[in-house]
Amino acid sequence: MIKQDILSLLPQEIENELKHHPAYRAKQVWGWLHKQHVTSFDEMLNLPKSMREELASSYYIAAVKEEKKLVSAKDGTVKFLHSLTDGALVESVLMEYNHGNTVCISTQVGCRMGCAFCASAIGGLSRNLTAGEMCAQVYSAGQESKDLCKSSALQKSKRIGGVVLMGCGEPLDNYDATLQFIKLISHPDGLNIGQRHVTLSTCGLVPQILKLAEEKLQITLAISLHAATDDTRQKLMPVAKSYPLKELMDACRYYLKQTNRRITFEYVLAKGDNDTTRHANELIKLLRGINCHVNLIPVNNARGEFTPTEKKEAANFAALLQKAGIQTTLRRSLGSDVNAACGQLRAEGVIDDNNN
Repeated sequence: MIKQDILSLLPQEIENELKHHPAYRAKQVWGWLHKQHVTSFDEMLNLPKSMREELASSYYIAAVKEEKKLVSAKDGTVKFLHSLTDGALVESVLMEYNHGNTVCISTQVGCRMGCAFCASAIGGLSRNLTAGEMCAQVYSAGQESKDLCKSSALQKSKRIGGVVLMGCGEPLDNYDATLQFIKLISHPDGLNIGQRHVTLSTCGLVPQILKLAEEKLQITLAISLHAATDDTRQKLMPVAKSYPLKELMDACRYYLKQTNRRITFEYVLAKGDNDTTRHANELIKLLRGINCHVNLIPVNNARGEFTPTEKKEAANFAALLQKAGIQTTLRRSLGSDVNAACGQLRAEGVIDDNNN
């Protein structure tokens, strides 16, 4: 018998599973899972022992075990190497901001998208994560956040206030579990993180973007763009061969129409590859008329194939976009000294900050 991950179930789904018990029992189970964040049915002390045994025979609670933790000396960013119940490894990152903490989580063990600048794709895809395994990463980071803020004056403001799905894997390649996770993490009886504080990053899977648009969620959709012409983008991202820029931008326009939510475009700057004035002008032309925000990120040399754009040139690139009326941020790179920055997370083998 294959056990089901009970942490992946919404309240009504738990109630349906336990319909032979009084309805209040399902609420108790949900509370233990998504408020108390227990990892064992034995910890559900207000349930009869017989019910705990019944649950354990049919379900398991997705959990992550911290195998290693690295803390950035530069900015306090915390990177976790977690093992899952089957021994698979993923990484997640806790980032501290003045307004509260944000956790970057993984959605797959590995990745099959193969982007040339990203370490997550090394070794390919092993498996998808369950929605519960995604939740477990957030809950683990939440405990770490509390531990870092023992002062009662700080603790409330330093709760996990945001989630970004930008770790290992392509969220829309694990569509159903990702959507379920968003419903779980934003549920008012759980952690209750508003959907406007959830960012989903995708390399541009057009059919899934169109499908997501129909959900009319209030999340922030972040498109990994990285180039404004098909030729350049295809050199960086194999997915671009399946979904040319015209199809991708049409999907973005449809998403905007359905959700009325501004889209973020992520653009890594690699010296000589996509960071010249010509590239900036191509990007301006591509994004003209689209309600968007551009995040410029100097490429993190995770695979040794690219050189980050120098600060002055990156600032000039940003200025060109801003002059054209495109809201643009030159993003600081958090946790780069512990390989916790964009493109540096991996599914396995990350043991210290100098060995990828």
